[in-house]
Amino acid sequence: MRQRAASGQFGDFKASALYCPRCKRAMPVRSRLLLILPDGELHEYLCQACASSLGTKTVRQAQESQLFMP
Repeated sequence: MRQRAASGQFGDFKASALYCPRCKRAMPVRSRLLLILPDGELHEYLCQACASSLGTKTVRQAQESQLFMP
């Protein structure tokens, strides 16, 4: 049970710096929302210096969202 609680602590990482092949070093990044998918959101990481795309990340929704219809 203790192992399950420990693994839940690191469920969502956000990159603050990634290696940029164009700048040839680790650079700060910013995240940009690309798509809203049925099961989550697709984000792209961009280098803050040259705006090169350094990777993507899918953020899954914790629970299914429901539409309220009166």
